[in-house]
Amino acid sequence: MLVTFHSRAYADITLFGEVAQTLLRMMGHSGTVPGALPAEDIPAARVHLQKALAAQQAAAAETPQDGVEDDEEQEEAPPLSLRALPLLELLDASARAGCDVMWD
Repeated sequence: MLVTFHSRAYADITLFGEVAQTLLRMMGHSGTVPGALPAEDIPAARVHLQKALAAQQAAAAETPQDGVEDDEEQEEAPPLSLRALPLLELLDASARAGCDVMWD
């Protein structure tokens, strides 16, 4: 499943469903698709998302890595904080423009 975020202030952002729902929950939303975030709620949702991403990064930094370091065998997915960057930019632009954010 793919989830696309829409705003009049920014280009559409499409994320894999699991990633999108995780980010929505981090913003304090239920993770329901489809859904919407009113313009007045965007700043608080962005703060929640940033705090959750920072906490996740701190927890990942404290987790010890396994001894195997073979790049070909251990191909890691991009961190959630990196995947969240386009959504954070969409939230910033929407907050500045006073536009709602919707996703489906």
